[in-house]
Amino acid sequence: MTRASLTIDLDALAANWRALARLSGGAEAGAVVKADAYGLGAARVAARLAQEGAHSFFVAEAQEGAALRPAVGPLADIYVFSGHMAGDADAIAAAALIPLVNSAEQANRHLAALPGHPFGLQLDTGMNRLGMEADDWQALAPDLLARAPRLLMSHLACADEPAHPMNARQLAEFRRMTDGAGPRRSLAATGGILLGADYHFDLTRPGIGSYGGQPFGAARPVVRLALPVIQVRAVAAGETVGYGNSWTAARPSRIATIAAGYADGLLRAMTGRGQLFAGDRPCPLAGRVSMDLMGVDVTDLPEVPDTLDILCPAQGVDRLAEAAGTIGYEILTSLGARYVRHYSGDGA
Repeated sequence: MTRASLTIDLDALAANWRALARLSGGAEAGAVVKADAYGLGAARVAARLAQEGAHSFFVAEAQEGAALRPAVGPLADIYVFSGHMAGDADAIAAAALIPLVNSAEQANRHLAALPGHPFGLQLDTGMNRLGMEADDWQALAPDLLARAPRLLMSHLACADEPAHPMNARQLAEFRRMTDGAGPRRSLAATGGILLGADYHFDLTRPGIGSYGGQPFGAARPVVRLALPVIQVRAVAAGETVGYGNSWTAARPSRIATIAAGYADGLLRAMTGRGQLFAGDRPCPLAGRVSMDLMGVDVTDLPEVPDTLDILCPAQGVDRLAEAAGTIGYEILTSLGARYVRHYSGDGA
C-alpha cells in the first residue's frame, strides 16, 4: 500500500474539548470547526462534539456553515466569522446560519437581505483584522443592539503569550465597548480560555486545543500519520541522497524512501531538521522533502517497519511544526487529500 494513513482519534478530541469546557467555568464552550475542522473533517468532528454537548459552532465562511448543518442538526447555532458577504444570503437563510457582522456595510447588507434573521457582531479591540472599530461601533450600536444580536465577540491577538500586555488591553477595550450592552459576549478561543475567568464571558471558542495543539499543553494527541516505506537502499559513506545532493552519508547507511512529501502537506522546510519515528525511536530525514517522496535514515533500526510515523505520541503537531519553522495550525490544515483517513473512538 503506497497511500499514507491518517488516523483521527475522536475520543482524544472529545476529551480535549471537555477539558477546555471545564476550564471555561460557567461559560458555554462552543467549537471552532473552520477549515474542515483544521483539516480533520468538520462533519465527523462536529457531530462528535455535538454528542458531547457542544451547541455553538464557528466556521470561516457561509459555505462551510451550510455544509456543516446536516452534521449538527437543526437546533445548533452556526456562527460565520466572515459575516454576511455579498452573495451569501441564500446560504445563510437556507442553513439558518448566524453571520458575525464585521462592518456597517455588512450590517446594511444583512438587514436589507434578511430582515429579522439572527446575526451577531464582531468588534475590533486592537487586532486590526476583522470587526467594527470603536468609532463605527459607537455610531451603529444603538440601532444594532435594538435588533437583539445573538452575540458580541472579539478576538485576542496574543493569547498564546499569557504575559503579553496586549491581552489586558484588549480585555479592557472589549469591556469598554460592550459592558451593559445586553447580548451574550465571547472573547476567548483556546488561549483566552487559559488566561482565566476574566476572559471567559458567556461563550468560549475552543479551537486548536481540541485538536491537540498548543497553547493547551495538557491536550491529548489527536492525529497519527503513518507513511509507507517504498524502498530501503544501502548508501555508502560519501554518497548523497535527494535533490541538490543536500545530504551526504557520513557512514555506511540505510535510507528508506517514504511515500509522502510536500504535496501531502509535509512542508519542504522540514528538510534537514525533521524526523520520523519507528515506535519511540527517531529516524532523521535524509535529503530534501520533495513533492511525493522523502528519504529517512533508518540505519540504527534493527528492522525497518512497513510504515514510519511522522505524527504520533512521540511527535505531535507542534513538535513537527517547530522542525518546519511554523505552527501546529499550518501542519494540521495542510494535511493532504491523498491520505487514507481513519476515525477511531466512540462514534467513529
